[in-house]
Amino acid sequence: MTSAFSLARRLRAGETVYSGWCGLPYPIVAELVGREGFPAVTLDGQHGLWDTASVLAAVAAIRQAGAAPIVRIPVGEFASVSRALDFGAEGIIAPMINTPADARAYVSFAKFPPLGERSWGPHRATTLTDMPDQKVYLREANDLTVTFAMIETRTALENVEAIAATPGIDALFLGPADLSIALSNGANVDAMASDVDREIDRITAAASKAGKIMGAYCHTAERAAALAKRGVHFLAVGSDMGFLRAGAAAALKVLKG
Repeated sequence: MTSAFSLARRLRAGETVYSGWCGLPYPIVAELVGREGFPAVTLDGQHGLWDTASVLAAVAAIRQAGAAPIVRIPVGEFASVSRALDFGAEGIIAPMINTPADARAYVSFAKFPPLGERSWGPHRATTLTDMPDQKVYLREANDLTVTFAMIETRTALENVEAIAATPGIDALFLGPADLSIALSNGANVDAMASDVDREIDRITAAASKAGKIMGAYCHTAERAAALAKRGVHFLAVGSDMGFLRAGAAAALKVLKG
């Protein structure tokens, strides 16, 4: 089973992992992003257009492309965590984890006992990983699936060390746009704002202190490369819509001379 799960192994080995980001609800798009070389692909179930059926198909398509599938769930929909993991997701990104209580609730659906109370039913996951002995999945799943807690509010910043220290939380994940809104009291949305940038080291330090992984969403590849140098080891880069727009713009530029 271990060979079929790459995300946790790479991150715990200290590798920097870049993930494509997909909001369009088309499994073939997510597959293509993985085939182009991203070692992980994230399906955005919070602001993207995915439904249950398309997530189910896309997780398999991403695995077929040789990448690790990750799912960002809608705010507070912790029941969907178990479902995405049952489909074969290797990681879950949960938005708006503001308190240790939020973190514990998240873990309760993401991890089997003794860490959590995840319900049993990973039949698609075990099929995709060619693992007939489901007891192996039960024994190893807690270590081989990655829980990312998004830090994107003032309250989350106040509780960041406690969130990071929560058993079963594997990583913190910066949500720069929402954090910029929170820090500006609703006056601005700017993922590159200086006050957001100042908080990155604080969040990274909390992750490091707890022995956890630091992750972030990055609107551009340049931003991802810069944050990788600052100790961020999981970086979600751009989006499928952005990739399409950039490709179309480049083609039109050539055609228009």
